Amino acid sequence: MMRRFLACGLALTLVLTLSLASYGDGKAGTKLPAPPTNAGLEKLKKLAGTWVVADEDGKPTDQVASIIKVTSGGSAVHETLFPGQPMEMISIYTVDGSDLVMTHYCVLGNQPRMKADPNSPPNKIVWHFAGGTNLNPAKDKHMHEATLTIISDDRIEVKGTGWENGGPAKDMCCGLKLVRKK
Repeated sequence: MMRRFLACGLALTLVLTLSLASYGDGKAGTKLPAPPTNAGLEKLKKLAGTWVVADEDGKPTDQVASIIKVTSGGSAVHETLFPGQPMEMISIYTVDGSDLVMTHYCVLGNQPRMKADPNSPPNKIVWHFAGGTNLNPAKDKHMHEATLTIISDDRIEVKGTGWENGGPAKDMCCGLKLVRKK
């Protein structure tokens, strides 16, 4: 057992070392590849920051709903939804060829993937279901569609459609109005 543990540890160390070595030693001057260019990803990058729920008057509350950060050398956007709460989830946005894609790591234990509609209006990103892991879309409850509307640099709205038993679920994925925390 100990031998197997040591072998796995050594293999992991080797993989990490080779991965890091392929990008240099992390010192100044190390050239990383340019991140992919995609208009939708650029819109998402501009949303980096902390977002709180807006009240009925549109004023910010203390409830943090989303923390967005740019990561992986600018090639991905990482969003933590409802951080520190029992329903915390993450979504990762990146580019696949010319497509803007997202994987949502849901509190339901599944990972729906969505693809942005390239014909979304300029202030919106409309997401459509494109498969997933750990779910059967014909029966399992999952996030199926979403629309992000950018109202301004400091205001966004998110509306989602959950799916269950092959059709829209009535009790999940309503809308959120968010304000950037200053």
